[in-house]
Amino acid sequence: MPISQPWPWLESMARRKALRRLAIFLAGSPFLRSQIDPFEDHSRVPGLNEIFSVFDFERAAHAKVPRSSYDYTAMGVDGEFTLRRNRQAFDWVTLIPRTMTDVSSIDLSTEVFGQKMSCPILVAPSSGHARMHPEGELATHQGATAANVTMSVSTASSFPIEKIADAAKGPLWFQLYASDSPEETRERVEKAVAAGCRAVCLTVDVQYYSHRERELHDRNLNPPAVTMAGRPAAPGSRRATAAAARPPNAYHIRGQAAFLDWKMVDEIHSYTKVPLLLKGVQNAADARLAAQRGLDGVIVSNHGGRYLDYAPSTLEVLPEIVDAVGGRAPVLIDSGFRRGADILKALALGAKGVQVGRAPVWGLGAFGAPGVQRVLEILRAELAQAMADTGRPTIASIDRTLVAVDFV
Repeated sequence: MPISQPWPWLESMARRKALRRLAIFLAGSPFLRSQIDPFEDHSRVPGLNEIFSVFDFERAAHAKVPRSSYDYTAMGVDGEFTLRRNRQAFDWVTLIPRTMTDVSSIDLSTEVFGQKMSCPILVAPSSGHARMHPEGELATHQGATAANVTMSVSTASSFPIEKIADAAKGPLWFQLYASDSPEETRERVEKAVAAGCRAVCLTVDVQYYSHRERELHDRNLNPPAVTMAGRPAAPGSRRATAAAARPPNAYHIRGQAAFLDWKMVDEIHSYTKVPLLLKGVQNAADARLAAQRGLDGVIVSNHGGRYLDYAPSTLEVLPEIVDAVGGRAPVLIDSGFRRGADILKALALGAKGVQVGRAPVWGLGAFGAPGVQRVLEILRAELAQAMADTGRPTIASIDRTLVAVDFV
């Protein structure tokens, strides 16, 4: 017969003492301190109803998510010159107001590929949203749907495209990374189209994996690789051994889509049953060739400054790319957009729509789906305000006379 504890309070005291010591250890742990930026104020994170700009969402996400997750979203390549230039370029474009125009009613609605949109804003594709929130792209899609905004889903999403499509009823596009296996590339496209994606954006600016110094500095803080279902990748799995499948060459740089050429683009276009856009166009000559070969659209993008440092900002090259396409296909743009006025400047320079990438992900990291929704609502309201203040009541009324450009 077991002997009962004569002094149960001793066991209770021992447990409390152990828990207290554990709390003291965790509070003073260098692992905890490594997540905190000593140059930022972490005393209080504002609530969702206290946030009024995209930049506020970035600060909230920075305070809430692990540092490696924030850095993965925020970083650029090498010294991050292009990352900074994407933002600086908006300072080189001035809005020219028009008065004596009836702007009592502002209409942001537009149409791309026959798809009616409430506004010319889309969520740009970005990978691994589960880094920022457990519900990842599921919550992003829910937030975008609540804001009546189209979302583009990355090939490298945290969840399968079918599950993301089922998470909400809003429209989806699909971002495609081509594989060196033509069969695998086609499988990705067909799976996305079957899930209901209304357009495919083929990313063409990822010939080699980029050297992201901020990520390298965080290498010991990074969470383990995850599968598309959000679970840790098993040793020896396809995801865990992806890097080994593409060994570095003599220069110790690792290929990603170095094999991609116009012949492969034409092949993908031949079986894609929805509009196919080239994402990552930064050169008028490439845009002209895309239009000549019958591509359905181009997205002016430098991957948010994450692949080639010292590339121009997307806003700088937008006018010449629009001119090169010559109205034969819609031109969209991404990289660096944080304000509704930024979006208006791009529309004035000829963009048909603007994809925003980091901003919704910061909303996701800070507040989940409601944060994504609020980010998009803020951008939409700022765009409407800027249109009203410049005498442009509709998207169709926006043209280049709205801006003065002084790119340096």
